[in-house]
Amino acid sequence: MTEWDIKKLRILRTLSERGTVTATAQALLMTPSAVSQQLTNLAKQLGVPLLVAHGRRVRLTDAAHLVLRHAEAVFAQLEQADAELAGYLQGEAGEVRVGAFSTAVPALVVPAVETLRLSSPGLDVRIREAEAAEAYELLSGGEVDLALSLAAHAPTAGDPRFTRVPLLADPLDVALPAGHRLAAVDGLRLADLSAEAWIFGGSGPWSEITTAACEAAGFVPEQAHSAAGWTAILAMVEAGMGVALVPRMAAAERRTGVVTRILSADQPQRHVIAAVRRGAEDGPAVARVLDALRDAADAHAADSSSTVRHN
Repeated sequence: MTEWDIKKLRILRTLSERGTVTATAQALLMTPSAVSQQLTNLAKQLGVPLLVAHGRRVRLTDAAHLVLRHAEAVFAQLEQADAELAGYLQGEAGEVRVGAFSTAVPALVVPAVETLRLSSPGLDVRIREAEAAEAYELLSGGEVDLALSLAAHAPTAGDPRFTRVPLLADPLDVALPAGHRLAAVDGLRLADLSAEAWIFGGSGPWSEITTAACEAAGFVPEQAHSAAGWTAILAMVEAGMGVALVPRMAAAERRTGVVTRILSADQPQRHVIAAVRRGAEDGPAVARVLDALRDAADAHAADSSSTVRHN
């Protein structure tokens, strides 16, 4: 197969544009003899004559024009590669794989991706839904580049494998059936619901979060029903089967037959963090995704209070 020398092809293209060896040498900061030598070597490499004498000047052969037609496509491809590489170095291109828990996907990850589509269209963000603990396993194993999780279920801040980035303090509101006797009570506190039937998961993060919040308010919740998904939990609340704590990030799941109340003095929260393998936060593509997630978290925090009834 013929060996193509990009440097020599550029010299041939410049000669085609400038017309003389002297002008080509001036344009490329070379000597005329160096230009002639490089083109002679290129002709030997390709096995075809590239120049013929034409008076005191030289003329490109038909073979040289054929070579240049193909070379122009190569130069265009190299220019595109340079542009994409520059974008990669600036964080505007490349692939970032994100593992995120279910409610974080619509509330934070999707808005961040929509922003990046406009600001960095060459950046490809791949999303993988995963529970909090699983997201860290995927991150540690190199299957994702960034994990969204809850601080309470993440490795400690001192874990040398990861860098943690706080994103959002997500308030937990109480979901009540629309006709519940406490649905319109001012100054509602979590302790006011100590005698209620509760709906939460049988195990896992949400069970622990609900139990911890209620215990901090002075009681142990009576679990009447167990469910893991917000669609199922809110359907049971709507049917009057119990009450539930609902993260404000799950606002998209709200139902017309459910009243969501902000708790007064003992508002529990869960803390959402992003994590990357230590050192990866300095990579430009990952840094752009982190910035977009921070912006999405700030926007969500500013807008979320309007989705529930204030005391």
